[in-house]
Amino acid sequence: MPDKWSPKRTSENRCLPSPPVCFCNNRWYKRIRVYALDRDPIAYQRAVMLSKSKLIAANGQQVIPLLGRFSEFPALMDAEDVSPDSVDGVIMDLGASSMQFDDQRRGFALSSDGPLDMRMDGQRFESMPTAADVVNTLNADHLAKIFKIYGEERYALKIAQTIIDSRFLMKRLSSTTELANLIANISSNHQSFDRLGRPQHSATRVFQALRIFVNNEMNELNYGLEKVRKFLKPTKNSRLLERNETIDDYEEIDGGVIAVLSFHSLEDRIVKKHLIGTELNTTLEPKHFSSLEKPSERELSQVMTKLWKQINKRVILPNEEEVLFNPRSRSAKLRLAIRIL
Repeated sequence: MPDKWSPKRTSENRCLPSPPVCFCNNRWYKRIRVYALDRDPIAYQRAVMLSKSKLIAANGQQVIPLLGRFSEFPALMDAEDVSPDSVDGVIMDLGASSMQFDDQRRGFALSSDGPLDMRMDGQRFESMPTAADVVNTLNADHLAKIFKIYGEERYALKIAQTIIDSRFLMKRLSSTTELANLIANISSNHQSFDRLGRPQHSATRVFQALRIFVNNEMNELNYGLEKVRKFLKPTKNSRLLERNETIDDYEEIDGGVIAVLSFHSLEDRIVKKHLIGTELNTTLEPKHFSSLEKPSERELSQVMTKLWKQINKRVILPNEEEVLFNPRSRSAKLRLAIRIL
């Protein structure tokens, strides 16, 4: 990250394949130190190799790959002697990576046949259930709840019951193609669309739901956002704390900055809740428990603590050129904020 966060002076991290989290603890680009966290052992090994490149060493930069989940990163940072309130910037690239989708052996994509796996951690945890374990073990109600909550699937119960029937009448579901075809057969009478109104495979939402459930993605994200804030430097610029509007002058930023890239509404809701929401730091006076006695703005401001300051007024979306070049970016949303407390 450069010394000042400016659209004209934005650095790019090209040293790693697709790190979900990057922690930068030096503002001067030529002396930058990046801690790149990824839970995928394959991505981690690639990062280790790339971190040893001559280009990085020649520029005096440091890239330290870390293997782990969001829930493991506080201990990993502690092992690297990175203390709270010391990090200049965090970039979080959420969800599955293109590398995972493109490797049919991982079982993330419904477009190619592969084992119904979907574990981002690979073989790190032997007891961790695969997507096949989920669809072949849970009952219809539990499956429907997963599809409904994590996939926002309209026909969740119907699909879940069909999976149960298939288990008893046919065989155990073990491949991505088997599950995708099963869902397609019962969904032939209705077209499925994504959140932008475009046609999509009828099994897309179910695959998303299974991936999120298997990897506990939403809980990991919620925990990660909470812990990341404590490692970022809090701003010392009192003018930022006094203003209600977002930051227009990037030169004013002196605290730790977070940039979060999400790819579906479930992720973005959690990110928005953290970066835009407030924290109740005490209780209101008993008189305000009555609907007839509402607290004033001053009283509310005294008990509601803002943890972040927004950098951009609106969420940043990919333009047409980016979507054309990288179709998987079409649902991406980028939110930026600076740590206040």
